[in-house]
Amino acid sequence: MSSTIYDIASAANVSIATVSRVFNNSTSVSPKTKKRILDVATSMGYHPKAFAQGLARKNSKMLMILVPVISNYFFMEVLAGIQDKLLEYDYDLNIYNLNSNHANRNLKDQIEYVMSRGMADGYLLVSVHQKELQWETLKNYENPVILIDEYHQEFDSVSVDSVEGSYLATKHLLEQGYEKITLISANPNSKPMRDRKIGFKRALEDAGNMLNEDQIIVSEDLYRDGFSEENGYKAMVELLKKYPDTEAVVCASDIQALGALKAMKDMKVRVPIIGFDDISMSRFLGLSTMRQPMYEMGTLALEKLFDRIQKKDKLISHTVFSPELVVRDSSLVVPVSI
Repeated sequence: MSSTIYDIASAANVSIATVSRVFNNSTSVSPKTKKRILDVATSMGYHPKAFAQGLARKNSKMLMILVPVISNYFFMEVLAGIQDKLLEYDYDLNIYNLNSNHANRNLKDQIEYVMSRGMADGYLLVSVHQKELQWETLKNYENPVILIDEYHQEFDSVSVDSVEGSYLATKHLLEQGYEKITLISANPNSKPMRDRKIGFKRALEDAGNMLNEDQIIVSEDLYRDGFSEENGYKAMVELLKKYPDTEAVVCASDIQALGALKAMKDMKVRVPIIGFDDISMSRFLGLSTMRQPMYEMGTLALEKLFDRIQKKDKLISHTVFSPELVVRDSSLVVPVSI
């Protein structure tokens, strides 16, 4: 089995970014460290010449999307905007599926591995949520990074105001007279979820209700960061068993709301519910939601990426869209029968 730069980084006890800088003849690595890395590479039979040539290319005519789950409905609609806009440019597009269950590499290592190979002129990271130190690592790479559905002050980004969206969704239910409202959460450590919890809490407080942590249900199923049908289903089952007097539900995403609707059907219960996203199937299921301009987010992110490729020293820009309340049957007054 041939060695990779990941193997070299591990054996030399350095980061993948440091290995790539050595192979690219960067002067920012000490002679001692450089020699150690090259010695390890030689002992493994690794020849960095072709790799270095790839890193040295100024224009590969290739862009890359990094995304945790390709089958995610949010991603598919963002991707549609990216692909349609890409028709205006002479570039190809690769999609890299980050595997949260990878046996040997965590999310940070996978991202470093992909970017250190220097195969693309720019990268779009969609719904990739990391800790501060992990974002800092990405600054070591020369090629630009644009964030979608995430924010960091060091990178251009396109996102939606999740605080405002969750606030308006909760307010919509409060205005109909519901008081015992529960939030079905995704991964509480992801930025979109942290913001949606803030909006939920703020709406309750503005209505004179203090947040009780029991009003937030976090399912143990955090596949796709919890933004999944299974998460919504399990969370709703738990909610209905523990808090049968719940009057209405705010879901962190439409896809969770779809699972929650199935749980209600199986348990022969109907509770007003609202989601977040407005994925295409929500309209056909009568799901109230907060609409994100997902297609436009993809289009704008690609424009930002090309602008950054051409003007690497330009000021960093952050675009935050305001979500739109879309009212359908699911959040309205409960009918007599389901």
